[in-house]
Amino acid sequence: MSWSLLTSFDHSTSAIQFTEQVVWSTTIGVSYALGVDGLALPMVLLTTLLVAVALLASDRITTGVKGYHAWMLILEFGMLGVFMARDWSLFFMFWELTLIPLFFLIDLWGGKKRHVASLNFVLYTMGGAIFILIGLIVIYRLTPTQSFAMTAIAEAAVGLPRHEQIWLLLAFLIGFGVKIPIFPLHGWLPLAHVEAPSPASILLSGVLLKMGAYGLLRVIAILPEGALALQPLLVGIALVSILYGGLLAWRQSDLKAMIAYSSVSHMGVVILGLSTLNEIGLLGAALQMAAHGLVAGALFLLIGLLYERTHTREVADYGALIRVTPRFAFLITLALLAGMGMPGLIGFIAELHVLIGGFQQWGWWMILASLGVLISAAYAVRTISGLFAGPVRPEMADLRDLQPRELLAAVPLAAGLLILGMMPAPVIALMSATVAKLTAIFTSLS
Repeated sequence: MSWSLLTSFDHSTSAIQFTEQVVWSTTIGVSYALGVDGLALPMVLLTTLLVAVALLASDRITTGVKGYHAWMLILEFGMLGVFMARDWSLFFMFWELTLIPLFFLIDLWGGKKRHVASLNFVLYTMGGAIFILIGLIVIYRLTPTQSFAMTAIAEAAVGLPRHEQIWLLLAFLIGFGVKIPIFPLHGWLPLAHVEAPSPASILLSGVLLKMGAYGLLRVIAILPEGALALQPLLVGIALVSILYGGLLAWRQSDLKAMIAYSSVSHMGVVILGLSTLNEIGLLGAALQMAAHGLVAGALFLLIGLLYERTHTREVADYGALIRVTPRFAFLITLALLAGMGMPGLIGFIAELHVLIGGFQQWGWWMILASLGVLISAAYAVRTISGLFAGPVRPEMADLRDLQPRELLAAVPLAAGLLILGMMPAPVIALMSATVAKLTAIFTSLS
């Protein structure tokens, strides 16, 4: 149903489309307001695709099956609400709602350290949400109409003094930065990824991290002077996250931990695109959000399916799988190559936009970002070599290749990586009008 929206979505305008609104309280200006634009619609499509993939990959869940699927669908409801909300109070309700299903999914169906991982995740994310709530209440008090509507908040926030915008944006940066996650607010991520059941990891990395970047995109538009003032901070955080996440991923021998740390690096690329505040960089950030959703979703799906067969995630325990499981080998190689930015795949298109936008704004500082790309190539190639080269291990000789149901989950993600890499024009057209409107806000100030 969500993908049918593409047929009637108008690419030429940045206006909010498919809107609906029900006023809840005129006294405090709260309403159930939904709608999508060129930034929200790709995230809605990514969410529904990855939830379908995660549910197809959930056939190994044998305990509490009804409860598990109920929590997965409640999680989908919360994530879609975040991307479609046009009222900040509604946005915050959906934002907090996603915590509850994820807590139970990790705590009830996770690995050995699931209790610690689920508690860590909730405490970190709730701590960040406090900063978001404080920021929203401060801006709300300044709106003449006393409304939480995104348009009303935007009109009020743009007129704030520069120093107030800076403080508010810092609060939002902490709140959304926990979810993205940026260095040094990433402490919950590796443990949550490793201990979560693989279908939950697909959504955690593929969609949940994008919620933070999406929220940050929305608030820099309403606090433009603050965003311009904090540009150096944003680029600093981005470059540290890219290099730090990449180096830690390179050091991991556990496949899930490697993908978790690589997510810190790849989301650093999104922050780098945001820090440019120019059209190419912002478009690159939006493209990287979609690209990383597909890459991380595919990697967590395939590593999860491999773990269910072998009960090990250590790279050293594998070897020559290409002879035993050729379909699996092809798909995971494709996902790893897309993650390292191989030309012809969507990861390359996104990173190229970010690097070009970065060079326009920051010049030769982009050498550090290019170093991050090299590090990602190093651990991707090492993983491919460890999994598929060398002699066949006796215990892996009878490994089953991907079955039809598993291929049904994996092939759409692989197709997305290839098709969008070869023909990125449709997704760029989807985002361009909204990104151009966003860029115009900063161009008028600088």
